[in-house]
Amino acid sequence: MYNVAVVGATGAVGQKMIEVLTEYEFPINELMLYASARSAGKTVNVNGKDVVIRELSDAIYADPIDIALFSAGGSISEQYAPRLSEQGVIVIDNSSAFRMKTDIPLIVPEVNRVELSPDKTLIANPNCSTIQSVVALAPLAEVYGLTRVAYTSYQAVSGSGQKGIEDLERGARGEEPKNYPYPIYDNVLPHIDVFLENGYTKEEQKMIEETRKILNAPNLGVTATCVRVPVRNSHAVSITVTLDRDATLAEVKAVLADAPGVVLMDNPGELVYPTPLDANGTDDVYVGRIRVDESQPNTFHLWCVADNVRKGAAANAVQIAQCMIGQTATK
Repeated sequence: MYNVAVVGATGAVGQKMIEVLTEYEFPINELMLYASARSAGKTVNVNGKDVVIRELSDAIYADPIDIALFSAGGSISEQYAPRLSEQGVIVIDNSSAFRMKTDIPLIVPEVNRVELSPDKTLIANPNCSTIQSVVALAPLAEVYGLTRVAYTSYQAVSGSGQKGIEDLERGARGEEPKNYPYPIYDNVLPHIDVFLENGYTKEEQKMIEETRKILNAPNLGVTATCVRVPVRNSHAVSITVTLDRDATLAEVKAVLADAPGVVLMDNPGELVYPTPLDANGTDDVYVGRIRVDESQPNTFHLWCVADNVRKGAAANAVQIAQCMIGQTATK
């Protein structure tokens, strides 16, 4: 049994982490919840027991924590995660603070759990869109090798947290947005995170760099366009992938059908393909609309959908924790 901390327990991902820990029957001795001062003292009911939220402060270093799941933003992670890790706590961080650090594992359990080791106690949880994409790409990379990947993501407003959801709801009431620069209701925004000098957004650059790191393919050609869409939850990603070795459409489908964490929904004749509603509330990655790109040799199109708050954040973090304690992953 383990003493498990959730840092950022009142946020959307933090709340989902608590939910997933319960669903997965993670072996918890004591659950410790941390948040800002304004939330301290409130209680959260977990499995019929009220757990008091603690104020996040340096006092956390004295608490008997075995595993800490962080989802409180990069600055909080940078402040607290390294020292906890040095004390021997297994820290799994959902921010972007450590993802591209060469000595810190960036883990999606279905893809690269072999990179986990007992001596590396600070582990980064990847970007939500990257997680679902590499779950679909990794089995193809293993069998055929990859030459190039092009992403176009269609990302739900929950990816911006509660403030994104509230902007969608404001728009439905005819009100102006407070989070996004333009209305998201009845609209799409080709802009997620800040723009960089190269014209890409930070979100797009994350997908590019994280894909290369997770797949251990530093020279892989990757590009991305990330779009915010008026959907409450679950991201979709259109993936165009060029393989190193020849493959038929049937072979690609067969590989994906057997891939861990993938649910194949691909029968266009019967209008079977995944949508955000299919993925919502689940921890699988749904793949469909698989077809040959007739304009490029050995290139295929995939449509990939997953719940960005669960598999794209909370569940992936808990699955990493399961791997670290030697527990069979629930998903």
